[in-house]
Parts: sequence; structure tokens; C-alpha cells
Amino acid sequence: MTSSFVVHEAGPQTTVQDLGRPGYLRYGIPPSGPMDLASFLLANRLVGNPDNAAALECTLIGPRFEMRGESIIAVTGAEMPVAVNDVEAARWAAVPVKAGDIVKLGPARRGVRAYVAFAGGIDVPLALGSRSTYLKGALGGVQGRQLKKGDVIGLLPPPLPARTRRVKPGTIPSSGDEVEARAILGPQADRFTREGIEAFLGEPYEMTPQSDRMGARLKGPAVTHTRGHDIISDGIPLGGIQVVGEGQPIILLVDRQSTGGYTKVATVCSFDIGRVGQVNPGQRLRFKAITVPESHTLLTQERKNLEGAVV
Repeated sequence: MTSSFVVHEAGPQTTVQDLGRPGYLRYGIPPSGPMDLASFLLANRLVGNPDNAAALECTLIGPRFEMRGESIIAVTGAEMPVAVNDVEAARWAAVPVKAGDIVKLGPARRGVRAYVAFAGGIDVPLALGSRSTYLKGALGGVQGRQLKKGDVIGLLPPPLPARTRRVKPGTIPSSGDEVEARAILGPQADRFTREGIEAFLGEPYEMTPQSDRMGARLKGPAVTHTRGHDIISDGIPLGGIQVVGEGQPIILLVDRQSTGGYTKVATVCSFDIGRVGQVNPGQRLRFKAITVPESHTLLTQERKNLEGAVV
């Protein structure tokens, strides 16, 4: 028997996301998917789902919803307090819920985005092979939009028998007041002055309120160009850091455009995109340059840590 839930309060931006829709960026359609991939994967694994099962991404304040059937949920990511029927529930752990239970995620105490996975995954129509929501293109998820009050969201049958799971405390992501994002310089690092590169790597930047799933806009030391900020438009990788005319960096994220004509000083490594996605407006972020071989080693370690995180 399948289950569902009804939304009583949606929060400022709660969307359905899975691992995204790769292969369409050439047509101007971004992959979308979760901003914090590690937290998303752990939420699904806690409830016994495959990694690509659709879950909720909640921004700054979570939703309040009522279960219409039994399920198991897990909440990860930003530090949003979770309550079931006004009783505090565990985060980073599998939590059984039954029909009539009211689940509420409060305002984030730290971080920006939390994830709610349901055993079986969220059942919304596939759009170009994915259930992820691309808000600017009104594609995927629930009619291409964020959740709203009154939505009834179906769930798919659980793939595995229920059992208690939790994330080992030592593997739960954490961050201080200042976040470090590791990056590889380029592809247009030669278009910046030595002083510009030193400024980029030397002082922290502040996350601005204008940041969203398309890009993280930063404010801080100017990254000066050698001969202008315009280039012939080329492809935008996940984590590419454009520097516009005034010398301020923008990190391009999961809902990024396919091409751009601004110089890119560096590219944030994929394993640190989630950390960028959890930086609050006003919080500081610092860049650290690493090499490609170093990034491969760190990516391998990140995947190994994730594999053993759920017990």
C-alpha cells in the first residue's frame, strides 16, 4: 500500500529534487538536483532508498506536513529542528511515521538547506528523465514549482524492509563561522593579475542575499583583470567562478546557465559544492587553491566516507 503526505505549510522554498537531469545543458536546461549532494545521499540511504530517489530540499525554513499512511523519513543537511506531533525527532537518523502524524521542520539554526527523504521516494512525474525541480524553467517536481499549502504528494513503495539506521556522528558534515571551499585555478586564470589572484585566495568573501540555486554571489576583495572581463562564451562547469567587471566572484551552481562570457578565475571542487550551498547570507567563505591530483584524492576519500556513513 502506497503512502502520501499533505502540505500544511510549505516554507519559503521547498522543492522536489533527485540526482538531476544530466545531458541537457547543451540545450540550455541545467541538471538541477540537490545543492548539498552528500546530505541528500545520506537522507536517501537512511530510509533504504536508491541514491536517485526523489526527496525534498527545504530552504532556510522547513515545511509542516501530515502523513497519510505509514512511512520512514530522514532529515539531513542544515540544522533545522524536526518535530513529529510536537515532539522533537532525531536528525541524521531514520524516523518511523504513521498516518496522521504531523512533521514540522523549523528555521535553520545553521546552514541553509535541509533534505527530507521518505522510504520509497517521492512520486511525481518524470520530466526529461528526472523528478528534479528547475524553478526558472518551470520543469519537473510538482508542476515545475516549489511546494505550496494543500499539495498532496504521493510516495512510491519502499524498496527495502524498514529498519533503524543512523549516520555515524563522526561523518555528519559540520562547518564553522567561516567555510573553506577548495578550488582549482582556471580555466581563465591567466586573465587575472597576480594581485587579483592573491586577493581571491587571501581574504574571505561574504555570501550575499542575492545568492540562489543558480549562483552564489559573493562580496569582498576585488579580483582584478589583466585585459577585461569579457571572453567568447564557453561552457559553465559546476562550481565555475565567474568574475564580472567589478571584480566580484559568482560561483555557478546546480541551476546554472549553460554558457557564459565572463572570465572564470577558478572552479570549486565538486565535493565542496555542498558546503557552498550551506553558507548563509552574511557568512564568510574562503577559497583554497589545490591541484587536480589533490582533488582526485580528496574526491576518492569523500566517496569512501559516504559509503561507510550509514549504520
